[in-house]
Amino acid sequence: MSEAKRRAGERAADYVSGDMVVGLGTGSTVLFFLRKLGERCRAGLHMVGVPTSLATEGIAREEGIPLADSWTAVDIVVDGADEIDPNLDLIKGMGGALVREKIVAQSAGRMVVVGDEGKLVPQLGTQFPVPVEVIPFGWEATAAQLRPLGLDPVLRRQGAEPFRTDNGSYLLECRTAPIATPRQLAADLDAIAGVVGHGLFLGLATTAVIGSDTGVRVLQRRSK
Repeated sequence: MSEAKRRAGERAADYVSGDMVVGLGTGSTVLFFLRKLGERCRAGLHMVGVPTSLATEGIAREEGIPLADSWTAVDIVVDGADEIDPNLDLIKGMGGALVREKIVAQSAGRMVVVGDEGKLVPQLGTQFPVPVEVIPFGWEATAAQLRPLGLDPVLRRQGAEPFRTDNGSYLLECRTAPIATPRQLAADLDAIAGVVGHGLFLGLATTAVIGSDTGVRVLQRRSK
């Protein structure tokens, strides 16, 4: 599995060229991308990165990847996913960085998602819950509004305390059956006041770099 992730992450670094503003995703496969990108930066590549999490920011600094002081858009973002469907719609954010990841993805001219073949699913919701970031105030009431949507929210904990995202929010892991209408579910989630963001990344990824033990294949989003 790690070899497949390495192949995908390193191949994704080829999409970065000079003078780009690059969104730096979060996750185990992205780690290989960051290491390869750091190697290229140390060899003279000129670019600046926008990290999607505090963890990624720390890795980028260790690798010598220069970070943007301010930004309004990025040329490309390379990020991981928990699930990838045939149209490159995604469930993301089980690592807890979903809101920052989506801010960067929505600002990107291109989104390249990296992963191994185990991330490919016929329908979103097949393997992973949908992560939903919520403000701590009234989180139980917010969770109650998720249940009529066919979601089974469970508060993620870190030891005895609720897990906190980089934004200081709580994370609800929402189990669901395979999602028949992900765009409707996304709209319903967006309408709930206590929801900061959710892990349905729809219509954002343009390319998927999928690694295996034998090589890499590249998938492109179908035109709509």
